[in-house]
Amino acid sequence: MQIKEIKKAVYIGAGTMGCYNSLLAGIAGYDTVVYDISQDALEGVPIGHQMLGDYLAAIGAYTPEQLAEGGKRIRFSSDLIGALENADIVSESVFENLELKRKIHRQLDEMCPPETILTTNTSSLMVSEIEDVVGRGERFAAMHYHLGTPLVDVVGGPRTTTETVDIITRFVESLQCIPFSPAKENRGYVFNNLIPGLNQAAVALVMEYGEFFEDVDRAWMSHENLGPFATMDLVGLNVYYDGSKDSLDYEERRQFAQMTINLLQPYIDRGELGIKTGKGFYSYPEPSYGKPEFLSASAPREDIDRVLTNGVIIRAILLAAEGIADCDHIDKIWMINMMSGSGPFAWLDKKGINEFLNELESEQRQLLFPEYDLLVIKRFLKPYLDSGWTGLTSGRGIYSYPEPEFEKPDFLENPFKRASK
Repeated sequence: MQIKEIKKAVYIGAGTMGCYNSLLAGIAGYDTVVYDISQDALEGVPIGHQMLGDYLAAIGAYTPEQLAEGGKRIRFSSDLIGALENADIVSESVFENLELKRKIHRQLDEMCPPETILTTNTSSLMVSEIEDVVGRGERFAAMHYHLGTPLVDVVGGPRTTTETVDIITRFVESLQCIPFSPAKENRGYVFNNLIPGLNQAAVALVMEYGEFFEDVDRAWMSHENLGPFATMDLVGLNVYYDGSKDSLDYEERRQFAQMTINLLQPYIDRGELGIKTGKGFYSYPEPSYGKPEFLSASAPREDIDRVLTNGVIIRAILLAAEGIADCDHIDKIWMINMMSGSGPFAWLDKKGINEFLNELESEQRQLLFPEYDLLVIKRFLKPYLDSGWTGLTSGRGIYSYPEPEFEKPDFLENPFKRASK
């Protein structure tokens, strides 16, 4: 059901995320406009809507009839003034470049009606890095979608009012999505901090230790739905490449960023960007990882899976230690986005906290994390160890056993419940 505060939603940028986000708004019944400066990009939106719609129908999210009706409510425009007329909410999804986003939002602030809510779909920048260019800071926030999943991060900035966050949250809910607001602003929110732990381990295994990317994906897919390299293809190799180039400015990310650039450069040079170009690490529309024989081609490597799993657990602990989100919320986010039956803290319990710490000591170089992070992790886990809560085998770890919360049917029902207004 639509919310009364919003009748018209405008999406700036006709790329993959602009296509996906606008499709959800159209299906929900909103008057929807997609704007892009490029007419060629706009002409590609219906194709993008069709591909994304096929996926959403295949997973049972919407019926073909709902997708068709939603498509009728979406218009396309290369006229920014006309697109923004009577806009109630604007979602920006331009390239992940700080100066570009600041320029766009300065322009939107000047052109939009005073009551319009401005949002950014940034995946790695922070609201506080952008919001000072707009006069309407109280009506500016991040509304960050995750492609193909219902999770949407809703994060206010220094001036964002609780009323604005509430409107955006209810708007997200009206799209049949799940809003999540971390305890405090954080670069990459929660999920986009977990995934680099997986990707960092995966890239290091290939570039430093000579593993084949198929073997890495196969090991991960022994218990999860999609491997890290298949996921990169889904999102777009250019997205990871551009993000890695931006990360070169940060000393703590530079080693992994350069390694990722070196891995992806040949693909970028050939224009092989993943699913959207028909080829990336795999060839589409029938990638080898989607075939039954992929997992049976060879036995999944437990040594590879251990490194990948620990990479995600490390990131999860650091997020919890920094007070970004609670342990159960972090697991819920992983389970929702990855359609998984458990999350990193459940994996930690199964492995055992002592065993995990022993593995970290030997895998620090493979996982490319600094000594300081190891100290933070040990400090976070110390109260559990001091209490004898070492995980599944002790009957208590992050969760209590034999009936942990994450296995209960209602664990993902209204997962981030908020108080009624």
